Amino acid sequence: QVQLVDSGGGSVQAGGALRLSCTASGYIYNRDCMGWFRQVPGKEREGVATTGGSGEISYADSVKGRFTISRDNAKNTVYLQMNSLKPEDTAIYYCAVRRNCWRSTMITGDYVFWGQGTQVTVSS
Repeated sequence: QVQLVDSGGGSVQAGGALRLSCTASGYIYNRDCMGWFRQVPGKEREGVATTGGSGEISYADSVKGRFTISRDNAKNTVYLQMNSLKPEDTAIYYCAVRRNCWRSTMITGDYVFWGQGTQVTVSS
C-alpha cells in the first residue's frame, strides 16, 4: 500500500517558478516509475514528466526546457521544479507511482497510486 502526499502548488504570475514535492508513505523502489500529471476541467489527465526505473526521464513537449523532475528514493520523494511558468500550465498537478516498472510511461492509466493533487494557477 502506497499513500502519496503532494504539495507546493500556488498562484504565481507568468514567468514565475514553483517547486512541487510528493512524499510516499510506502517504500519506493528504484524500479518503480514515478511521475507528475496535470488536469484541467473538461479535459483528461495528461502526463507532464516521468522517471523510470532504468533512469530515463520523459517530458511533455509543452514543458521541455522549463520543468525538471527529480527523485530521491531514500526519501521516498519526487520533485517537479517548474520555471518560466505560463498561463497554460494552470491545472491540478498529481504525482503518481507505478510499481515494478522498468521503463517510464506517460500513460495515465498505467499508474495506480496517486496523490490528492495540488493546484497551480498562473496568471498573465
